Amino acid sequence: MARVRYGPRTEAEIEAARTKNSQLPDIWSTGVVAVWESDPDAVAAVLPPPLKPTGRPLVRANISKVDLPGYPLGAGSVAVAAEYGGREGWYPLVMPMTHERALIGGREVFGEPKKLGEVTVERDGLTVRAALARHGIAFVEVRGAVSGPLPLPEPVEKYDFYFKFLPAVDGRGFDADPVLVQCTRHEKVRKLEQVTGDVVLRESMYDPVADLPVRRLVEITLGEKTSDQSGRVVDRVSAQALLPYIHQRYDDPQQILDGPPEGSA
Repeated sequence: MARVRYGPRTEAEIEAARTKNSQLPDIWSTGVVAVWESDPDAVAAVLPPPLKPTGRPLVRANISKVDLPGYPLGAGSVAVAAEYGGREGWYPLVMPMTHERALIGGREVFGEPKKLGEVTVERDGLTVRAALARHGIAFVEVRGAVSGPLPLPEPVEKYDFYFKFLPAVDGRGFDADPVLVQCTRHEKVRKLEQVTGDVVLRESMYDPVADLPVRRLVEITLGEKTSDQSGRVVDRVSAQALLPYIHQRYDDPQQILDGPPEGSA
């Protein structure tokens, strides 16, 4: 009988895939990063417990093109500064990806709030434009001009926080208590330039980052960087405390919050 492709893989095949994944070369991305100070109350409002605001109400938009072997990937995020257990990092609210492969792994393994979307990073001479778009709306756009090179930073360790959970089968809460995931990234930069410009936030009912207005622009940079990522569960989270924030993950939260009708088969 010919092999049934939905059937189980052999141990050798599983180990070969694991080994191949662990031996990936550095993958470099070219992207724009914009950081701004926003309204402190707005930043605090989007942080589910046990995450807490940091000393500055920072928001970061990261918009990149990634040189993946075989096909380019557009990847982005909009995140707010957050603190947990004395460690400061970022809590992403939305992470548009242009390919399903990048979306699935991040959502299912780490709990990243990834969604399919459009990612634009363009440079024409000194002019730079980067944008994240979904449902025909460029809800974040960064525009400007390169104003000069910046010193290369030393390799750095950065932290992101995610909530990993499964909506309940009956539509009421979760199947198990959610977990707080801390991801650690070791980042290296090989080129960095300063950009003078602005950040435009457009109204979108699906990606309402316009609720985190630009009160003071901190910096815009254009760079080439690579990073690796590892994650670990750092806390068990109260289901009742996280449930009011579940809509951040979905375009239509009603789909997962509505249980089946009483008496349905």
